[in-house]
Amino acid sequence: MDYDKDSIVFFDGECNFCNRSVQFIIKNDPKGCFQFTSLQSNIAEQLRAKNILPQNPNSIVLMEKEKIFTESTAVLRICKKLNGLWKTLYIFILIPKPLRDIVYKWIARHRYRLFKKNAQCMIPTAELSSRFLSDEQEGEN
Repeated sequence: MDYDKDSIVFFDGECNFCNRSVQFIIKNDPKGCFQFTSLQSNIAEQLRAKNILPQNPNSIVLMEKEKIFTESTAVLRICKKLNGLWKTLYIFILIPKPLRDIVYKWIARHRYRLFKKNAQCMIPTAELSSRFLSDEQEGEN
Protein backbone atom coordinates (compact mmCIF):
# COMPACT_ATOMS: atom_id res chain seq x y z
CA MET A 1 0.00 0.00 0.00
CA ASP A 2 1.35 3.33 -0.94
CA TYR A 3 -0.59 6.33 0.36
CA ASP A 4 0.38 9.97 0.72
CA LYS A 5 0.43 9.84 4.51
CA ASP A 6 2.29 7.34 6.65
CA SER A 7 -0.47 6.96 9.26
CA ILE A 8 -3.91 5.54 8.53
CA VAL A 9 -6.62 5.33 11.18
CA PHE A 10 -9.20 2.58 10.68
CA PHE A 11 -12.34 3.27 12.68
CA ASP A 12 -15.78 1.75 13.18
CA GLY A 13 -17.90 3.81 10.81
CA GLU A 14 -21.09 2.77 12.58
CA CYS A 15 -19.99 3.97 16.02
CA ASN A 16 -20.82 7.52 17.12
CA PHE A 17 -17.91 7.54 19.58
CA CYS A 18 -15.51 6.47 16.83
CA ASN A 19 -16.84 9.12 14.45
CA ARG A 20 -16.44 11.79 17.12
CA SER A 21 -12.93 10.50 17.80
CA VAL A 22 -12.04 10.92 14.12
CA GLN A 23 -13.40 14.47 14.18
CA PHE A 24 -11.33 15.13 17.33
CA ILE A 25 -8.18 13.79 15.67
CA ILE A 26 -8.75 15.96 12.60
CA LYS A 27 -9.28 19.05 14.76
CA ASN A 28 -6.03 18.42 16.67
CA ASP A 29 -3.98 17.31 13.65
CA PRO A 30 -3.45 20.50 11.63
CA LYS A 31 -0.37 18.98 9.94
CA GLY A 32 -2.62 16.32 8.44
CA CYS A 33 -0.53 13.38 9.67
CA PHE A 34 -3.49 11.00 9.52
CA GLN A 35 -5.70 9.61 6.81
CA PHE A 36 -8.88 7.72 7.68
CA THR A 37 -11.03 4.88 6.45
CA SER A 38 -13.68 2.79 8.13
CA LEU A 39 -13.23 -0.79 9.20
CA GLN A 40 -16.24 -1.51 6.97
CA SER A 41 -14.50 -0.21 3.82
CA ASN A 42 -13.29 -2.38 0.95
CA ILE A 43 -9.76 -1.17 1.74
CA ALA A 44 -10.00 -2.61 5.27
CA GLU A 45 -11.55 -5.81 3.92
CA GLN A 46 -8.68 -6.29 1.46
CA LEU A 47 -6.14 -5.73 4.24
CA ARG A 48 -7.93 -8.29 6.42
CA ALA A 49 -7.86 -10.78 3.53
CA LYS A 50 -4.08 -10.30 3.35
CA ASN A 51 -3.83 -10.72 7.15
CA ILE A 52 -2.48 -7.20 7.52
CA LEU A 53 -5.43 -5.98 9.64
CA PRO A 54 -6.94 -8.01 12.48
CA GLN A 55 -9.90 -10.14 11.33
CA ASN A 56 -12.47 -8.86 13.84
CA PRO A 57 -11.11 -5.69 15.37
CA ASN A 58 -13.27 -4.32 18.14
CA SER A 59 -11.20 -1.18 18.26
CA ILE A 60 -9.54 1.60 16.39
CA VAL A 61 -6.59 0.39 14.33
CA LEU A 62 -3.59 2.52 13.41
CA MET A 63 -1.32 1.59 10.53
CA GLU A 64 1.99 3.47 10.58
CA LYS A 65 4.36 2.68 7.75
CA GLU A 66 2.80 -0.78 7.33
CA LYS A 67 2.96 -1.57 11.10
CA ILE A 68 -0.35 -2.23 12.86
CA PHE A 69 -1.29 -0.93 16.32
CA THR A 70 -4.57 -1.62 18.08
CA GLU A 71 -6.47 -0.67 21.21
CA SER A 72 -4.73 1.59 23.73
CA THR A 73 -1.44 1.48 21.83
CA ALA A 74 -3.15 2.90 18.72
CA VAL A 75 -4.81 5.64 20.77
CA LEU A 76 -1.59 6.64 22.50
CA ARG A 77 0.40 6.67 19.24
CA ILE A 78 -2.28 8.91 17.72
CA CYS A 79 -2.16 11.23 20.74
CA LYS A 80 1.62 11.48 20.36
CA LYS A 81 1.15 13.21 16.97
CA LEU A 82 -1.62 15.60 18.03
CA ASN A 83 -1.17 19.24 18.93
CA GLY A 84 -1.24 20.57 22.45
CA LEU A 85 -1.21 18.60 25.66
CA TRP A 86 -2.68 15.50 24.02
CA LYS A 87 0.81 14.31 23.10
CA THR A 88 1.70 14.12 26.81
CA LEU A 89 -0.74 11.20 27.16
CA TYR A 90 1.87 9.12 25.36
CA ILE A 91 3.58 8.68 28.73
CA PHE A 92 0.94 6.02 29.49
CA ILE A 93 2.71 3.79 26.97
CA LEU A 94 4.97 2.93 29.93
CA ILE A 95 2.05 1.08 31.55
CA PRO A 96 1.96 -2.55 30.37
CA LYS A 97 -0.46 -3.01 27.47
CA PRO A 98 -2.68 -5.58 29.26
CA LEU A 99 -3.36 -3.05 32.02
CA ARG A 100 -3.95 -0.16 29.59
CA ASP A 101 -6.28 -2.29 27.51
CA ILE A 102 -8.61 -3.14 30.40
CA VAL A 103 -10.25 0.30 30.21
CA TYR A 104 -10.00 0.43 26.43
CA LYS A 105 -11.71 -2.95 26.00
CA TRP A 106 -14.50 -2.02 28.40
CA ILE A 107 -15.28 1.13 26.39
CA ALA A 108 -15.00 -0.76 23.08
CA ARG A 109 -17.33 -3.49 24.30
CA HIS A 110 -19.98 -0.97 25.44
CA ARG A 111 -19.51 1.78 22.84
CA TYR A 112 -22.80 1.18 21.01
CA ARG A 113 -24.77 1.19 24.25
CA LEU A 114 -22.97 4.27 25.59
CA PHE A 115 -22.72 6.29 22.38
CA LYS A 116 -25.29 4.67 20.05
CA LYS A 117 -24.78 3.29 16.58
CA ASN A 118 -24.94 5.10 13.23
CA ALA A 119 -26.86 3.63 10.31
CA GLN A 120 -24.00 4.63 7.99
CA CYS A 121 -20.39 5.77 8.00
CA MET A 122 -19.52 9.42 8.48
CA ILE A 123 -19.45 11.44 5.25
CA PRO A 124 -16.57 13.94 5.28
CA THR A 125 -17.00 17.53 4.17
CA ALA A 126 -15.47 18.60 0.86
CA GLU A 127 -12.43 20.17 2.55
CA LEU A 128 -11.78 17.01 4.59
CA SER A 129 -12.41 14.44 1.87
CA SER A 130 -8.71 14.27 0.96
CA ARG A 131 -8.02 12.91 4.46
CA PHE A 132 -10.36 9.95 3.90
CA LEU A 133 -9.30 7.00 1.79
CA SER A 134 -11.92 5.85 -0.64
CA ASP A 135 -12.33 2.40 -2.08
CA GLU A 136 -11.63 3.89 -5.52
CA GLN A 137 -8.14 4.92 -4.37
CA GLU A 138 -7.38 1.30 -3.50
CA GLY A 139 -7.86 0.29 -7.11
CA GLU A 140 -5.22 2.83 -8.16
CA ASN A 141 -2.50 1.36 -5.91
